Formats: sequence, C-alpha cells, structure tokens
Amino acid sequence: MAVPKRRTSKTVKNKRRTHYKLQVPGMTTCENCGDIKLSHRICKSCGHYKGKEVVGE
Repeated sequence: MAVPKRRTSKTVKNKRRTHYKLQVPGMTTCENCGDIKLSHRICKSCGHYKGKEVVGE
C-alpha cells in the first residue's frame, strides 16, 4: 500500500484546498424596483424581467 514518505505541510495542504469554497450567485438590481435579484431571473418583488411585466400582481 502506498504511504506518504513525508508529512504534507500546512501550506501545501491549504494551497490545494483554495478552490474548495462556496460560490455566491450573481446578484443584480432590478431595473424596475431596484431590489436585489438573481441575474437572468424574474424579480420576485415586482414580477418584471428585461423591462416587461411577466408576472401580474
């Protein structure tokens, strides 16, 4: 069985783990109401998408 010859240092271990992180979704502001929304999605507060009302209130 393969066993490491030397102990993996903290620096090497942390450099390898730099890509293990949470990614924040792309947030934008709604052009109609100014509320924060996910990009390329309908605004939950006013129901507009690309300047048009998609969901009626």
